[in-house]
Amino acid sequence: MPASPSTARALNDRAALRLMQQEGPLTAGQLKQLTGLSRPTVADLVERLTAAGLITVVGESGEQRRGPNARLYGIVANRAHLAALDVRTEGVSVLVSDLLGGVLAEASVPIAGDTGTGTAVEQVVALVERAAKEAGAGSLHTVGIGAPGLIDPATGELRNSTGLPEWHRRLAAALQERLPARVMVENETNLAALAEQREGAARDRDTFVLLWLGHGTGAAVVLDGALRRGASGGTGEIGFLPVPGTRSLPSATDCEGGFHSLAAAAAIAELALEHGLSTEGTGPEPPAAGLVRRAVAAVSPARTGSATGDGAEATGVREAGGGSFGAGPASRFLDALADRLAIGAASVTAVLDPGCVVLGGEIGQAGGEVLAARVAERLTRMSPLPTEVRASVLGGGAVLRGALLTARDGAQDELFAPPSR
Repeated sequence: MPASPSTARALNDRAALRLMQQEGPLTAGQLKQLTGLSRPTVADLVERLTAAGLITVVGESGEQRRGPNARLYGIVANRAHLAALDVRTEGVSVLVSDLLGGVLAEASVPIAGDTGTGTAVEQVVALVERAAKEAGAGSLHTVGIGAPGLIDPATGELRNSTGLPEWHRRLAAALQERLPARVMVENETNLAALAEQREGAARDRDTFVLLWLGHGTGAAVVLDGALRRGASGGTGEIGFLPVPGTRSLPSATDCEGGFHSLAAAAAIAELALEHGLSTEGTGPEPPAAGLVRRAVAAVSPARTGSATGDGAEATGVREAGGGSFGAGPASRFLDALADRLAIGAASVTAVLDPGCVVLGGEIGQAGGEVLAARVAERLTRMSPLPTEVRASVLGGGAVLRGALLTARDGAQDELFAPPSR
C-alpha cells in the first residue's frame, strides 16, 4: 500500500535531515542528487524544514556560484540542547551539547561515600543546571544518563541493585521533575558499546562484545547491529560469572567469587602488587588503569631503550619517585592479567561467537594493543572460534559519549519528524 502524501512528506523531510547530519550543509541540488527526489519536492521540503526552524541558510557553495541554487542549508544546531551524564559510585560527569553533538560545557562533581541520598541527588541536579547555564541553554530537550546496574526493560528505570548507592535510582526522577526535559537511562556498559560501535574500536562491526574493565566488570552484547538486553535487562552481567581461580562462588546478591574477583580494578591492583609493581604515582587516571598503562610502557620497544642505552632505560620505566617499573615484572603482570581476561572472553565467545571482543573502559584502553594481543593469543588456544580482540579507543569516556549519542538520537527522532502541511 503506497504511503499517504503526508507520510511521504514526513519521510522525505527526515531523510533530508539525516543527510545534513551525516554530510554537513547541503544545497538543494545536492539534496536532489542524494535523495533522488524531484526538484519541486526538494524545494517544498526545504521550505517546510526552514519554516519549522530545523534548517537555515548557512552559506553558499563554491566561489563562482551565486543565487538561490548555491545556498547551503544546515541543521539549526541550537534548536535543542542536550545533556549527558556518566554516573559512577564516586561521582558524576556531565556535558551539555547542541543538537548536532557539539560540546558546549563539561563539568563533574565528586560524591563521597557517606553523602546522604537527598544531598547527592541535589548536588548532581545542581551540576546539570550549572552546566546548562554555562552552555547558554535556556532549557534542555533530552538528558541521557549512563549508570551501573540493571535497567528494567519494561519501565526503562534503573533497578534496585545491591551495592549501588540509592541516589543512583533517585537521580532520573529528580531530573525529570526539575527539568523540562526527556530523561533516558541506560546501563553504562551498553552505552560504552554504542559509542565504540559508532565512533570507536567497533566501527566496522555489527556483531561484537564489549568487555568492560573499570571499577567493576561487565559486558555489552551487540548482535546483527542490535544491542541485546535480555529478559530482565541483565545481559552482560559477567561479573557474576563463576570462574576458576577465585576463593568462592558468587551469589545472587554479591559478585565476589565471580569474574569480578579476577578482573575488577581492585583485583588488578592486587595482582600488580603480587608481581612486585608499585601502585603509587599512577597519575590522575584510575589507579588500576595507571598500573596497566605503565606496565605496557615498560614492555614496549619504544620505551625500553637500545642495547647500548642506559641500563635503567633498558629494563623499565623510571618513576617520578625514583623507582623503576621493571620490564620483566611488568611483562609477567600483563601475562597474568591476560590469563584472567581470556577466561571471561572465552566464556562469552563460546556462547555467542561474536567474532570480536573489545577490551573497554579505562583499563582496556590503557592496555592497548599490547594487552589485546596477549588476550587474543590465549583466546586462540582456548576457543576454536576465530575471535579478534581489540583495545578500546574511547576508554572510560565511552559512557559519556554513548549517553550523548542516545540523547541526540532521541531528540532527533522527535524533532526530525515535523508536522507536514
